[in-house]
Amino acid sequence: MTFRARTFRPLQRLALLVGSTVLLAATPAWAAPGYRHFVLGDTAAPAAAAHSGGLLLMGGGDRNIDAMKWFFAHAGQGHIVILRASLGPEIGKEFYNDIGGIRSAETFVFKGRKAAYDPKVLEALRRADGIFIAGGDQSRYVRYWRGTPVAEALNAHVSAGKPLGGTSAGLAMLGEKLYGAMDGGSLTSDEALADPFGPANTIEGDFLHLASLKGVVTDTHFKERDRLGRLFAFVAKAQDGRPADAPPMLGLGVDESAAVAVEADGTGRIYATAPDGGAWLVKGAELRLPREAGPLRVDRVQVIGIGANSVLHLPQGKVDSPEFVRSYAVREGKAAQVQ
Repeated sequence: MTFRARTFRPLQRLALLVGSTVLLAATPAWAAPGYRHFVLGDTAAPAAAAHSGGLLLMGGGDRNIDAMKWFFAHAGQGHIVILRASLGPEIGKEFYNDIGGIRSAETFVFKGRKAAYDPKVLEALRRADGIFIAGGDQSRYVRYWRGTPVAEALNAHVSAGKPLGGTSAGLAMLGEKLYGAMDGGSLTSDEALADPFGPANTIEGDFLHLASLKGVVTDTHFKERDRLGRLFAFVAKAQDGRPADAPPMLGLGVDESAAVAVEADGTGRIYATAPDGGAWLVKGAELRLPREAGPLRVDRVQVIGIGANSVLHLPQGKVDSPEFVRSYAVREGKAAQVQ
């Protein structure tokens, strides 16, 4: 059933003929199983002839044009499917109209878990040349997608050598473990360090299984929202119960002004909209701690800065030409740099 939208007539789809190409306007339509669907471009055009695998890990701010061109090139300039659970076609318009060079931008805005079983959604994901997970509320993504055919489709997409990107909450979903914000809040560093193993630090797993992010927890809006302390807490709790012979986990925080473009071989480079935009790699060896209530206490955690001239190797956590290498101590729930 299609419901009346404020600025559109019911059952109406607008089309413009440009040569032989049909451009469908970004017209919202309620689909029966609980999602909105927006299309720009010609989704009936052939898929890209070739793809390159990779991950675009975006920090949640303005998108670097060169980073998006990298993503589109890895998608063979083909069909991009955008997944989200709030707002509407804004990113699709940006991708198709402002950046351009792709065959279509198709957005699905989920309203519940049922939509993750819808054949139309799954077919779009199957034929997508690139998939991008928008920002929003990652707890919805966990509830709507984990254990569903959508999660299976995302894993299959990457396994097929096609690129996957995410920004803000969309990036939070990509690691082996993730902060799910399942209590409806968003932890600050002070809150997380005060009780890293407490119930507010909702670390989730068993969503995506991406080789380059095996053993990695991600965070975004990093420098701008002072999130280093909470990434320490994420890594500590994510390792709770981890087998003793498993490698220590890593934390990867990306600044709002940056994106990490990770090739299929796991090598990643920074694209940034500001000269100081970059990423932060937290080594988890010293954050393998016994589960205890109360503030985090650790004598030394290594943090490596990833800048424009750096090369990140995932999932190993090696950084060539780092921007900096620092050590931090956490005492009484406060993190401070140490020599």
